[in-house]
Amino acid sequence: MPTTTGGFAGKILRVDLSTGKIGLDDTVERYRDVLGGTGIGYRVMWEEVPAGTAPFDAANKLVFATGVLAGTSVPCSGRTAITTLFPSCWPKALTASGHMGGRFASKLKYAGYDGIIIEGKADKPVWLFIRDGRVEIRDAGHLWGTGIRRTTLEISREMGADCVVAAIGQAGENRVPLSLIVNSVSHSAGGVGAVMGAKNLKAIGIQGSGSVRIAGDKVEWERLIKFHLSILGGNNQHVVPAFPHPHSEYYHPNSRWVGAPGKRWGGSDSPVEINGGLLDPNRIAFRTNSAAFFLGDQAWKHTVRGNGCSGCPIRCHTILKVPAVAAKYGIRDTAQNTCVGLLFGWAFFKSLQGNRRTPAALEACMVGMNLADDLGIWSNYHQLQRDLIKLYSDGTLKSKIGSQEYASYSWDKYESADPQFLFEIIPRIAMAQGELGRALGLGTGHLLEQWSIPEEEWTRDLSSGYWKMGHARHHANDVDGQCGVIINTQYNRDAQCHSHTNFVQNGLPLEVQKKLAAEIWGSPDAVDGVGNYTPMNIHKARRARWSLIRKELHDTLGLCNWMGPWVASPIKERGYSGDDSLESRLCSTATGQQIGREELDLVGERIFTLHRALTVRDMGEVDMRTRHDLIPPYVFQDPKGAEPFTRGTIRMDPRDMAKAMDLFYEILGWDQATGAPTAETYARLGLQSVARGLAKKKLLPGVRG
Repeated sequence: MPTTTGGFAGKILRVDLSTGKIGLDDTVERYRDVLGGTGIGYRVMWEEVPAGTAPFDAANKLVFATGVLAGTSVPCSGRTAITTLFPSCWPKALTASGHMGGRFASKLKYAGYDGIIIEGKADKPVWLFIRDGRVEIRDAGHLWGTGIRRTTLEISREMGADCVVAAIGQAGENRVPLSLIVNSVSHSAGGVGAVMGAKNLKAIGIQGSGSVRIAGDKVEWERLIKFHLSILGGNNQHVVPAFPHPHSEYYHPNSRWVGAPGKRWGGSDSPVEINGGLLDPNRIAFRTNSAAFFLGDQAWKHTVRGNGCSGCPIRCHTILKVPAVAAKYGIRDTAQNTCVGLLFGWAFFKSLQGNRRTPAALEACMVGMNLADDLGIWSNYHQLQRDLIKLYSDGTLKSKIGSQEYASYSWDKYESADPQFLFEIIPRIAMAQGELGRALGLGTGHLLEQWSIPEEEWTRDLSSGYWKMGHARHHANDVDGQCGVIINTQYNRDAQCHSHTNFVQNGLPLEVQKKLAAEIWGSPDAVDGVGNYTPMNIHKARRARWSLIRKELHDTLGLCNWMGPWVASPIKERGYSGDDSLESRLCSTATGQQIGREELDLVGERIFTLHRALTVRDMGEVDMRTRHDLIPPYVFQDPKGAEPFTRGTIRMDPRDMAKAMDLFYEILGWDQATGAPTAETYARLGLQSVARGLAKKKLLPGVRG
């Protein structure tokens, strides 16, 4: 691609906090083969961060990067990937990425940058000022020790209201592994805040007055955008509503498309009633109300509106106004978030599990959002909360923290799900205060190690939600059988992949899903009904590969994998089909360089394989199959003893899962015995230098020491 290509801002900002040196890399010249996002992040980690580096070492790097579609009019294009060595990864820190939406990605592009590489460590607290081509490292002594909201306010006063601020709270400052970077009030990247804190970097403030050039035909661009809008569903690309409607052939009660006609945003200054055409592209934001989906009808009367990322009409971050909590708990009466962030406070209480539709659940959510998004705490996909519940319920907690500290908590409030308890536990986690606060903030693996608890106590307990390496299960066999299990084995944190589950949970009847599966993956047998799984086949392996590659492409292009891929649609006239080539068509038109679906998928596979190479190198281990791609024993159990492939069970069969991994490795061109990419695969993907580096370390399959 020439340097005049569209989509890219063209430069990567490089900031060395140790020396104060600020420089630029050319994006297209250096990173053209990985496009952006996680591709840039993995490339930097491979080339510049030596094996053996620890997360809080000055030699570790923190890479903020977005892609060619960020800052454009493409729907759902507001994502930034933040790649580094994850401090919560256990027993050894490995490369992973946090991902955040909001306005950071678009502002970064408008300032003229596709990414920022943070190097070194400042000798005192600083923040990074970026106003187009003007970049300064400024003193943050007055901000250190304050929450994310105060930091954002102070920097906004200094820069102007049109800036965007990404900041850490006290959790990041205290190097709590479970900490966040937050921008735009509630848009967060989990697991990376402590690395920013270790570098004494409090925040990044950005203003940009530029734009993103679209190199292709503008008429075609507008047509693509309108088409993209037409095939959007609700949140998580649920393409049928949750309610019967004369304009929709199908509905599903578990759909996140909950915005039924007649519902009202009751918390807005002038309550807004949801009406109009079900598929009106100008009213897409009315389809999704995350608070109502999770908390039931009680949330509608408190809904101010939806909020979201640049370029996204879904607006999945519901803004709630609950006046009662201001007087009752001394917090702001307004908060916003979605999914796990929305439920941060609720998830601490065992007595509320399975019961979200009560005033107590709503109040717990409001308290949790106000505390966590200000102090900057990551829930590790609610593994943090499940760990506390398990430790308390089985009696372990009291013996580990001592009677005096134990007595300092109001456990009666905890048992009764009183949100006041959150004011006792959440700040202590952020401050690494006390044995319990410090331990919970470490992440599960490090907690278990420090408290001498065998990991097996978590991996054999389905209720723990734990998967491996310190992190949680994320859409595994509970929603997608073998495909979900494979995906959960591949990363160094929770999988953060929604490509597979956004399809199987889109709400369409199974027979329609199977018709679409035959078109996309070559057979209707590529997909099963949830809890009605069949034995493994090659088509499921193809879907697992496709899902992971699409996840990496979305994280690279700046697209939201929580909303894509868009292979199903609400449109009956299309047979509910979306477009499997949409990403490549958008990328081609933005850059002006034609890249087909298969060619773009090859880029995604290159990025995914580079992640694998990093894991092999940094573990110093070629046998990924038995050392990394772990499956917890509870996957092969059923509480009622049901056999695998029995309707109603999510239990997997060990021999069938072994076959599943064989097929997955085979379809990627990885060695089946070790689960590591071969020299031939690296060469096919243009990663010959990576193969040479691994060969020198005897980390290629078949290479002996």
